[in-house]
Amino acid sequence: MKQAASLIIFTLLFSCNNNAQNNKKQQAMANTKPIEVPLQDGKTKAYFASGCFWCVEAIYQSVIGVDDAISGYSGGHTENPTYNSSNTGRTGHAEAVEVIYDPNVVSFSDLVEVYFSTQDPTQINGQGPDWGSQYRSIIFYQNEEQKQIAEAKKSKWAKKIGSNIAAEIMPFQKFWEAEAYHQNFEARNPNHPYVRNVSNKRLDKLYKTCPLLVKKEVNDVIKDLNKN
Repeated sequence: MKQAASLIIFTLLFSCNNNAQNNKKQQAMANTKPIEVPLQDGKTKAYFASGCFWCVEAIYQSVIGVDDAISGYSGGHTENPTYNSSNTGRTGHAEAVEVIYDPNVVSFSDLVEVYFSTQDPTQINGQGPDWGSQYRSIIFYQNEEQKQIAEAKKSKWAKKIGSNIAAEIMPFQKFWEAEAYHQNFEARNPNHPYVRNVSNKRLDKLYKTCPLLVKKEVNDVIKDLNKN
């Protein structure tokens, strides 16, 4: 019994120490200088975490001026995260998307508005049925202007709904692209139960709250569906 008790105590101490180390690493990440991704062919990139990346990817792919949205991982302290490792919650990473967009068509401010409009901004460490630090909400900024935009939007939404906003605002460091089977998941799996019961509801929020930011071809499809 004494040996068993000693083993339990050792395990608890090791776990607490490990969590403390991870928290310190995360705090260090929040205090780092952001990395700014340069323009490429006139296009720029933005990074957001907001629950399952399947949902977020589909949302931003529907926004005007967005060329693509790629699923991946960001915000953590480990190298080369994977879906399995991020799901442990020990990597510090959250499921995130890289949004490639034309700043002459849609602004970073617009993308942040889409961000808050298509989630439950009060939910901590998750969105909908997805819970855990890997599903937490984060707006990644690359410069002081983006940081100010994110903070102003967060403050505006807090006043709008009369509640605290869960989203973190963090300096961008690195984006790790997710496994191939996660990319364009909703488009490739329209009848998947998760897509039909969870992801599509978040997409519907986009259509209702930000109709002027939705691509014309997407709006046309919605109109046709509503007619039927």
